[in-house]
Amino acid sequence: MERIADAFGWPLRDPRWFGKTLVVALLLLIPVVGVVNGLGWMLAALDRLRAGDQTLPPGNLTYLGRGVRLAVVELVYGLAVVVIGGSVYASGVVILIHEGTGTASAALVAVAVGLSLVSLSLATLGSLALTFALPPIVLATVRGGIPGGLDARAIVKHSRAAGINTVIAGLMLIAAGLVGSLGAVLCLV
Repeated sequence: MERIADAFGWPLRDPRWFGKTLVVALLLLIPVVGVVNGLGWMLAALDRLRAGDQTLPPGNLTYLGRGVRLAVVELVYGLAVVVIGGSVYASGVVILIHEGTGTASAALVAVAVGLSLVSLSLATLGSLALTFALPPIVLATVRGGIPGGLDARAIVKHSRAAGINTVIAGLMLIAAGLVGSLGAVLCLV
């Protein structure tokens, strides 16, 4: 439990944490560029933490190069989830369009609604799987670049080998997302 609290508390050890974090948070408002820079800033912070440095990297727009590879990998995985869920959803839409042109069959409409629900379920499960796999994806991308991050077999193998750590990291990412969302609401963003 101590390590989990440290994960959320270590940035506060930097006496200038608020200003650095605020700058990066404001940069995140820039579409695409802000997110890529934020990923690079996160990787720079992880490098500092691994080196024993308890301070955050400066908050500025110089981390784009570091974040590009990870952004590409996350985009590919995200698109895979969208394509899988979207293809099932599109099948249901095609059925509904066809049924809307004439006498509708209640059974086919029910199948279309079922496909819509299945697509939502697939998208939700894919999103959750991606959240829990994100720490191994980040590590693989740092070590092997884009090809390393897209090596799904290695990601699954790493996730299974460190099962409890993968679950804890995934839950922490969900908690961090909730805290970030709350912060966005409180700041009226």
